[in-house]
Formats: sequence, C-alpha cells, structure tokens
Amino acid sequence: MNGHELVSTPPRPSQTTPATDANHFVLTFENNRFASELFGQYDQNLKLIEQRLHVEARPRGNSVAISGDVTATNQARRALDYLYGRLQKGSTVEASDVEGAIRMAVAADDQLQLPTMEKKAKLNLAQISTRKKTIAARTPTQDAYIRALERSELVFGVGPAGTGKTYLAVAYAAQLLERGAVDRIILSRPAVEAGERLGFLPGDMKEKVDPYLRPLYDALYDMMPGDKVERAITAGVIEIAPLAFMRGRTLGNAAVILDEAQNTTTMQMKMFLTRLGENGRMIVTGDPSQVDLPRGTKSGLVEALQILKDVEGVSVVRFKDVDVVRHPMVARIVRAYEAQTAVPDESL
Repeated sequence: MNGHELVSTPPRPSQTTPATDANHFVLTFENNRFASELFGQYDQNLKLIEQRLHVEARPRGNSVAISGDVTATNQARRALDYLYGRLQKGSTVEASDVEGAIRMAVAADDQLQLPTMEKKAKLNLAQISTRKKTIAARTPTQDAYIRALERSELVFGVGPAGTGKTYLAVAYAAQLLERGAVDRIILSRPAVEAGERLGFLPGDMKEKVDPYLRPLYDALYDMMPGDKVERAITAGVIEIAPLAFMRGRTLGNAAVILDEAQNTTTMQMKMFLTRLGENGRMIVTGDPSQVDLPRGTKSGLVEALQILKDVEGVSVVRFKDVDVVRHPMVARIVRAYEAQTAVPDESL
C-alpha cells in the first residue's frame, strides 16, 4: 500500500447532555452542516419527529433539546443518531428516511425481535447499496425482507401496494449485478390477461411489455445510471421477459424477478419456479388480495405459498398495511378496503 496504512475510524456519535429530569436531554452534533441537514429546511425533520412521537424538539445551533415521555424521547434520540450517521457516511436525509427511522426506533420498544436493534441503544438497519444509491429498511418487515434476500435463493414478498416489496427486489438485483454476484437480471410480469396475448400490441416485444413492467424500470433507473441501464438492456444483461417466454429455459447466474405474481395460474407459477438454475436468485412479489384472474381460477401465488411453506431455502415475507411507505393516506386506504372485504356485501 505504498507505505501507507488505511485506518478506518468509526464516525463519532452525537453527544448527549442529560438535564435535570429523565425525559429531557440535549443532543449535540459535532458537524454544523450535518446538523443543519439533519434538522431539515425550516426544521421540518424535527417537526416530523415531534408529530410522530409527541415530543418537543427545540433546535439551537448544532444542538437540539428533546422533551417528553421517557420512551418517546429515547426513540427520538435513536432516530436522530441513526440519521446523523447516514449523513456522516455521505447519504442524504429526506422526509421518507425520517419516517423510516422513527418506525424502526419505535419497533425497538414494541418488543420486536429485530436484528436491527443493538440493546435498544442504536439502529443498525439492513440496507441495499449500489454506486448510485443506498436504501435502508424503513419498516421492520422491510428489514426482514432485505435480510431474507441476502440469505435465501427463493424469496416471496407478498402484501399490499406501497410497501416497497417490488422496489427492494429490483434494488437488490441491481446490487447483485453491480457486485458481479450474478451475470444478468431478468424481469418478468404477467400481462393483464392470464393468457398473455400480446400480439395485438404495436412494436417489438420490449415495446409490447414495457407498460406492464414500468414499476420495475422505475426502480432500476433509481439504482443505476440511465445510460448503464440502456446499455445493459441492449446487451441482454438486463432482460425483459414476458412470463410465457420463460418456458423451457434454465436461468443460471441470474437474479430473476416475477412481479404481480398473484395473476399467475398454477401451471405458470410452477413453470416459473422450476426455471431456477445454478447460482440463481429468484424473487416473487405480489398481493394475494388483488387477483385479476378469471373467476374460479386459482392464483399460482396463493397456491405456491401454501405448497412451499416448509421447503428449505424458501423465505416468505408478508407485508401489511402498517408497512406502507408511500403517502400516509395509502395505508389508510388499504386498511379501509381490508375492513370492507371483512364485511359481507348485502347488495349481492
């Protein structure tokens, strides 16, 4: 190393100055610029913490005084320390990151057995990193999902829209490709019709299926530079493959994602799952409550979850409405629909 030794020193945490009572303390952050970014424009991040945790957060320079319930103030401290650590490592802090840190800090006090917690003192969230972007888990279920992706060859991520199951799947595939763990990414999704009759649509195959795969593309472009995505698609390193075109193939050294899997039939799902090849990773995402198959047709996803529940090497992660990380209204909408489906429709 040319006579030079690289020594990695951990970032210095914030300093906590106790005040007179247990539910009031002052956090002081060493770097003024990071502290300003942490607090947010017009202290919007602190206001979000106040709203979610019902504490009082008063900034002054590079310090913030936290007051409130003992549990809530400790949750605020864990969230702020974690977010400050992100800034020290070169990441940004947006409102969604603050929301995620709050969720995970609260989870530590909900007696959840999470590997993200270290003696309830600080957060160590599972994350996915590429050269362009780093994504950290924003809910306990997302944390479990990322860790399942790391250890299992076949992972099912099931649950309502807005929980990040598809986005994280594509992000993880991009990470594997960038690190050379796989040679290619294959994205697949059933067409609106179970039979996938796409011939009437204009253009080549990519243009025919693009509308169905747009959420997958969006995640790819978030994780990788646009020009690299385009070159990878042209070279076949990233392949857009309608589900029907999977038949007869063996997908080795590839990260394969099947999205909207609730709209596969039993035979389609079996066909897809048996394509897994040597050094392959397979991720299946879907929402069993949103099946669009013809009445009386079994969902291949629902059936696979039952059949494979005890198979070694298969992980199933179930998201719920509390895991929705989009606009808070989305979670309320999901809960309202779930409540409605639990009540018989007397008009029928």
